[in-house]
Amino acid sequence: MIDPLDPPALAAPGWEELLTEPGLALLTEVSERLAEPGVTAGQLNTQLRKREVDPALIAAALTQAELRMKARSKFGELADALLFTQAGLEQATRARVARTHAERFVRAGCRSVADLGCGIGAESLALLAAGVTPHAVELDPYTATLATHNLATLGRKLGRPVPAAVRADAESFDLAGIDGAFLDPARRTAGHRDTRRVASPDDYSPSLAFAFAVAQRMPTGVKLGPGLDRDLIPADAEAQWISVDGQVVETGLWFGAAARDGIRRAALVMRGESEAHELTAAADAEDAEVRELGEYLYEPDGAVIRARLIGDLGRSLDAGMLSDRIAYLTSDTLTKTPFAQAFRVLDELPSKEKELRRALAERNIGTLEIKKRGVDIDPASLRKRLKLKGKQSATVFLTRDARGGHIALLAERC
Repeated sequence: MIDPLDPPALAAPGWEELLTEPGLALLTEVSERLAEPGVTAGQLNTQLRKREVDPALIAAALTQAELRMKARSKFGELADALLFTQAGLEQATRARVARTHAERFVRAGCRSVADLGCGIGAESLALLAAGVTPHAVELDPYTATLATHNLATLGRKLGRPVPAAVRADAESFDLAGIDGAFLDPARRTAGHRDTRRVASPDDYSPSLAFAFAVAQRMPTGVKLGPGLDRDLIPADAEAQWISVDGQVVETGLWFGAAARDGIRRAALVMRGESEAHELTAAADAEDAEVRELGEYLYEPDGAVIRARLIGDLGRSLDAGMLSDRIAYLTSDTLTKTPFAQAFRVLDELPSKEKELRRALAERNIGTLEIKKRGVDIDPASLRKRLKLKGKQSATVFLTRDARGGHIALLAERC
């Protein structure tokens, strides 16, 4: 445990003042003024300087107001009452995803959960809203202060007392009397802004070895990046990949009562504010058989690809792999599915660049979406070299066929 009397790590000038009553009042004023038509940050900065407001505090308030606006996509209206750092917002779990995490702990019967490495408190906020008492733990003192503010804000709204975030190293926090644990090991270097991703799982903080050791003691969730090396997944974990509006946002590893019986691989696909679909299996799925190109082409959602459930999806669609180990499916029939985008194949074009350019020009195509798998091509560079002109738009798939040869498929979305 870190001594609470230790001097805090320095935040940017003006940021600590935001946490005072005058600072929060100024932030409210800045946020409201920026919402007015025609009011710019520059104009507001000039007006506040004339009132002899500390320039550092003005800069902090303007930055925080901007972060709140960005945070609405993750936290909804609650963002307007929370405080963020740039790095904290980037790393924070979307509120909708965090709710799915909290629901696991509720189903596991947990009344209290340690949020080890809580950041600005996104997971703890979801736990609190679900009726679970969060014990937020954060090593960085300023971030821990923001997490305390954020939890207290939601606590007042819900009429519930909330423990303050504890400034501590997650690996030294006493878990006695706590029912479950959630860990979001830092994948970046420390700091409030301009952070970078670490290169090795060994550099995660807290370490993966510690996270997996906690998982042997109690219901546990570990949030990791979608590109996690699958060799690191413990055999007793349920691994769930989550995509939101087509973007894979995390790999979640779940243990003990927080994991589901008989499930080791899952792909959760979220769309909008309420739509959610999940594909699950007891293990990686065997790929579907490779077959000749059909009338339709399916591009599986990234979560399905990461979970290696393409084969199960293909069999449910009566589709086969377009090529061995390439994540495109093809079928002669169209079946609606939330787990893939469907395209109707219009034509097979020449795969050589010069001939492809001529074929696209003959079809008056000026706007081209380029999708590729299994070929070494940079779509942006290729699009420039194609020198497209025309009024039509289209999608081209650059990939390989059942025999491994290069192909270019002209298609339209179903």
